[in-house]
Amino acid sequence: MEIRIFSGNAHPDLAGRVAAALGLPLGQALVERFPDGEVRVRLLESVRGDDVYLVQPTSPPVNDHLMELLLLADAARRSSAARINAVIPYFGYARQDKQTQGREPISAKLVANLLEAVGVDRVIAIDLHAPQIQGFFDIPVDHLSAVRLFARYLRERGLDQEAVVVSPDAGRAEEARRLSERLGLPFAMLAKRRTGPRETQVTYVIGDVEGKRPLVIDDIVSTGGTIRRGVEALLEAGARPEVVVLATHPVLVAGARENLAHPAIREVVFTDTIPLREGGYTVLSTAELLAQAIRHVHTNQSVSALI
Repeated sequence: MEIRIFSGNAHPDLAGRVAAALGLPLGQALVERFPDGEVRVRLLESVRGDDVYLVQPTSPPVNDHLMELLLLADAARRSSAARINAVIPYFGYARQDKQTQGREPISAKLVANLLEAVGVDRVIAIDLHAPQIQGFFDIPVDHLSAVRLFARYLRERGLDQEAVVVSPDAGRAEEARRLSERLGLPFAMLAKRRTGPRETQVTYVIGDVEGKRPLVIDDIVSTGGTIRRGVEALLEAGARPEVVVLATHPVLVAGARENLAHPAIREVVFTDTIPLREGGYTVLSTAELLAQAIRHVHTNQSVSALI
């Protein structure tokens, strides 16, 4: 059973780097639009009996990229692939993992159902916004983390000196704790409360940040508003104005660049789970991490060793 790597239009560059890290060519597929906007997909190579990996983050435009992924999986199933693996570096709809008000959908669960319905046998993702999404699936989910990529970068740059790792909220505390342990640094957390559907307010800082360089780690930067308010709270608590922001998924909607241009933010580090078309940020590659995960899955080795 051979490994075959395919991609939709979401991030073909990343898919190509993953394939190259495995010493493989990127599979040829037609992914385009009919005149009425419907997605047209056709695999241009045989996948009969193969171990197929579809590298496709469901990043904006989320609905288009999700539909491409579903159709690629369906095409692989109808072409007699032995196993279909959805490699979703950024899992869209992950923030809709529960009902916050009555009569709302649980969109992350719906996406899980759709992936299973088209025949996906396994999902590989990086830094799910809500780790409990793994439980929405009845198939294996390998949940990778970018923590070790960030830790290596910080050490190489000497940014782990006189620093403190900061979680922007309780939801990212586990990742922040793991980064602090890898670097041997203290850990702090921001306490915040929601003031509106899209607004939060940082109420206080938990932990000692005085005189230290804050390393703020998060999974997603969307508007950047939470980061900006967090930076201001850290400065008020006596932190050094040398903040390093580390985030896995650069969604970056309108207003993000302005918020991340705060004078106390010295560097913003993202990974390439989503194509980043704006300059001025440091980008770490996840290609080798994903390639290692694919290699481990294909050879029935432990994937948790990569986390």
